[in-house]
Amino acid sequence: MSLEDKDDDEVLAYYLEIGVVNLEGMDENGEVIYSINQEMAKEYAPELWQSHIDYVDKSLINLYEAGLAEIEYDENLQATIHLSPEGQKLAKEMGLVEMDITDFRDIPND
Repeated sequence: MSLEDKDDDEVLAYYLEIGVVNLEGMDENGEVIYSINQEMAKEYAPELWQSHIDYVDKSLINLYEAGLAEIEYDENLQATIHLSPEGQKLAKEMGLVEMDITDFRDIPND
């Protein structure tokens, strides 16, 4: 059976089992927070990694189009993205910015 034949919970369980996705904790709203192991995902779950990259790209473009992000290029054409305070808030909610995992609550056992 391929991943396409499994439901979302089964796919997530598989990614957790192979170490591509890690359970980090819960945010202040009780949402479970996961992280993606970049190197593992590139090698063992390239479809997940590509989906993640596509999501990040689309989300950043949406923030830019909404006027919540500015892009600055250096002399080597390396981009730096600057987010407004509202853009930072939305980016955090969308999982686009690194979160401080010390702020997460432990996940209850039940």
